[in-house]
Amino acid sequence: MRVLAAMSGGVDSSVAAARAVAEGHDVVGVHLALSTAPGALRTGSRGCCSREDAGDARRVADVLGIPFYVWDFADRFKEDVIDEFVADYAAGRTPNPCVSCNEKIKFSALSDRAVALGFDAVVTGHYARLHGGELRRAVDVDKDQSYVLAVLTREQLSRAMFPVGDTRKSGIRDEAAALGLAVADKADSHDICFIPSGDTRAFLGARIGVRTGTVVDADSGDILADHDGVHGFTIGQRKGLGISAPAADGKPRYVTDIDPTSGTVTVGSVDRLQVWSIRVERPVWTSGTTPDGPFEATVQVRAHGGMAAVTAEAITVDGSPMIEISLHTPLTGVAAGQTAVLYADDPDRGDLVIGSGRIGGTRGDRPVEATVGSATQR
Repeated sequence: MRVLAAMSGGVDSSVAAARAVAEGHDVVGVHLALSTAPGALRTGSRGCCSREDAGDARRVADVLGIPFYVWDFADRFKEDVIDEFVADYAAGRTPNPCVSCNEKIKFSALSDRAVALGFDAVVTGHYARLHGGELRRAVDVDKDQSYVLAVLTREQLSRAMFPVGDTRKSGIRDEAAALGLAVADKADSHDICFIPSGDTRAFLGARIGVRTGTVVDADSGDILADHDGVHGFTIGQRKGLGISAPAADGKPRYVTDIDPTSGTVTVGSVDRLQVWSIRVERPVWTSGTTPDGPFEATVQVRAHGGMAAVTAEAITVDGSPMIEISLHTPLTGVAAGQTAVLYADDPDRGDLVIGSGRIGGTRGDRPVEATVGSATQR
């Protein structure tokens, strides 16, 4: 096949490209210039799309003996990922920009251009596996990226290749070293790639500006502090609340609700963070078929962690498709804007992605349970 290898300049995408070459594919490497300041240099493990990263990718392509190009997607990235990220925080939501980047850049804009140019598939260094068109977790669970790929449609997955998903990270580094790739020991990138400083609050504040509001106690209704904007808070946040005095019971307070209209940030005990049901918007079913009726699954609400057994059902609300998720045990820190991913709850297929969507709302009230004889019914 003629394949396009997306090369970030890191070890994972480099080995993915190398494996595609070794399998006999006709490979062309491409580095996506996503930064509006392409001359910027990486700071340790922070940042991406820097001059350093592009140079590393080019040197790997030279070693592999494949053509290499740099494609400028900076404007598209700003519009579809950065601007959406800022807008979501301004609206009191908690987005995952890596999900948006995969959905709208790497497997939409990039894949569409690749197909238009005659390529059969796009190769990336994501830690995930594809079997028969089904998206599954990677062998290295600690590095698994199926969560951020779960927004891809069946058609998009049919044009994707994830060569490193069957290998642990340590093995990928060893393979890169054996191939003589200088990126073998390069640090992984962390945090949000377009905020190299790591200071998300400052990044958002510079773009949203001051929109004052209050921090309110969930129990008493007392105003505990003033703030400069709801973009500085996320559900479940404990530190940086600007509160000078401890709670009456001496226990920590957490952000339990954000109202972007009034600018009110509500804080309370950890018990108030418990979520028993989730309403998911804009669902994507990776099989291409919407499940019929309720089904058992495992939900994951964060890229690393936040998992629980659930009963899920595809529903329609005011003409819009959604997913209603009832948790068997509660989760905490679940926020609107996050992505919920459903995995098959089966001993043989427990790593299979069923579908995903954006969390639109949650409920904290526990499902009613009625006892009939010795059985408990929910």
